[in-house]
Amino acid sequence: MRQIWKSFRSLYFAALMMLIGSGLLSTYLALRLAADNVDSLWIGALMAANYFGLALGGKIGHRLIARVGHIRAYATCAGIVGAAVLGHGLTDLLPVWVGLRIIVGLGMMCQYMVIESWLNEQADAKQRGAVFSGYMIASYLGLVLGQLILVVHPELGPELLMLVAMCFALCLVPVAMTRRIHPAPLRPAPMEPKFFIKRVPQSLSTVLGAGLIVGSFYGLAPLYAANQGLSTEQIGLFMGCCIFAGLVVQWPLGWLSDRYDRAVLIRTAAGGLALAALPLAILPSVPLEMLFGIGFVISLLQFCLYPLAVAFSNDHVESERRVSLTAMLLVTYGVGACIGPLAAGVLMKVLGPQMLYAFFLFFALVLVWRIRPKAVTGLHQVQDAPLGHVAMPAAGSPLSAALDPRVDEQTVQDVMQAPIGAEDTEEEQEQGVGPEPEVGKVS
Repeated sequence: MRQIWKSFRSLYFAALMMLIGSGLLSTYLALRLAADNVDSLWIGALMAANYFGLALGGKIGHRLIARVGHIRAYATCAGIVGAAVLGHGLTDLLPVWVGLRIIVGLGMMCQYMVIESWLNEQADAKQRGAVFSGYMIASYLGLVLGQLILVVHPELGPELLMLVAMCFALCLVPVAMTRRIHPAPLRPAPMEPKFFIKRVPQSLSTVLGAGLIVGSFYGLAPLYAANQGLSTEQIGLFMGCCIFAGLVVQWPLGWLSDRYDRAVLIRTAAGGLALAALPLAILPSVPLEMLFGIGFVISLLQFCLYPLAVAFSNDHVESERRVSLTAMLLVTYGVGACIGPLAAGVLMKVLGPQMLYAFFLFFALVLVWRIRPKAVTGLHQVQDAPLGHVAMPAAGSPLSAALDPRVDEQTVQDVMQAPIGAEDTEEEQEQGVGPEPEVGKVS
């Protein structure tokens, strides 16, 4: 593992600086608007705009990288993101802020794609799981450190925006100084939504629920904490504690996932999330110690849903379709993460801040109802299932599958190295993958 950290430290540092800036920006904007008594609907809209930008970046990023290359695309997007961050300090118009958040999300997705494709090119096939774990640690650590900056600098002035822009400037350095060759050209993976809706409906439901919950958490949990009377330093600690829970849970989750039925684990995690969220959903105020403890437990459970759903779906999809599966899962997650902050923001505006955790409670119960382990027939379960669980952040770019050791290496190379503009027609794709297999509601 030490050799992996040494080999990829520049790319891990780039990811670390990006996520420090991104995590700090999200919390800063929520607290800034809360201090100005802005409706929670606008705070949710800003987070929804960020995820909408990420979704757009998944399409635009491929074309930009193909046109100018990885390093130029990364440098361009880092510069644009830094400028958009500073733009928040030039105006207080909220519609402009929404547009700037879309730009930040779009640019960051392109940066994710560059880093992940580079990691995949340099990683040996046998090391891809370890490389992915290192990338996940850098991502979560960046998010946690971004929250802890608020502990050191609690004033919500323009200095924090400058610090975020500085992070995006520094993430340029390791990529711009690289002497390695460019990774291979990229090609978007086909989506095949109808196939996956029929093949893995329960997994897609879980991913959608995870997007609704986690997207709302990042956008509105700082507002909830502020309404509980926490200071800026305490809010930074609260958010850092909750995000750290997402990192801590990944390894025990992997151990459980490889030994027990994944549908049962998803349903158990959703049920536990509903129970944990109940006190915060019904009590208008809670003691500080209780808030931190329950918040930590809720985050442990909410950050379980997406990795379990990914592992569960991979058990029932053939290796040649797994890159497409990842794209489908990320789009589904993005839809949930766009809708969640808006819907939860409306509820908080109308019924009070505790509605954030009532929102978590409701969709956790929906997942308990929706996930039915007995409905898993095993008809399309792949050989050697269950496949090894992979620790991962709640969301990445469409290239996350490239680092996943469950995905066949040749499939990854076929998708990533095919030239842009050479997309097959639907008829050609069907000929390439053979006759459509019989599908059923499996996972």
